[in-house]
Amino acid sequence: MKKFTLAYLGALSFVAISFSCQEKQSQTQQPTQDKIAKDSATEDLIFERGTPTSKDKFVGNVYMNLLVEEDSVYTTKSGSVTFEAGARTNWHYHPSGQILMVTNGVGYHQIEGQPKEEIKKGDVIKVPANKKHWHGASVEKAMTHIFVIPNVEKGGSKWFDEVTEEEFKN
Repeated sequence: MKKFTLAYLGALSFVAISFSCQEKQSQTQQPTQDKIAKDSATEDLIFERGTPTSKDKFVGNVYMNLLVEEDSVYTTKSGSVTFEAGARTNWHYHPSGQILMVTNGVGYHQIEGQPKEEIKKGDVIKVPANKKHWHGASVEKAMTHIFVIPNVEKGGSKWFDEVTEEEFKN
């Protein structure tokens, strides 16, 4: 009987130790999996993602969080915009210009008649007044930027056609 009890206890101990090791292994792998998920430009945001934007001014999934509503005191409008991979604005311009501050991810920006430029976290782009342009995420990665439109008393944005797939990918 002693041999059976010792064998039984030994087997039980082995199972308990194996289970404990598997639990520790899955706990050590979890932060790595969490880090991979947080590396996405849509997950690691400074501000909340916001609400989906109008499909008549954007291509793809774009979300806006208006941070500063225009008023007569500051005469500025500002917000955080998140573009999922492949998403972008239509061609447009602002009567007073626009400043873009990329806070996450990789994207593109283009002023009409100029080459498309890659933009990434930390980049600041100053778009001159009344210059037709577009901006958005890269083909593979999402991108978030903060926009600032100064002197809103000069008028609202003027929107044009979609940026074609050819324009976007070239």
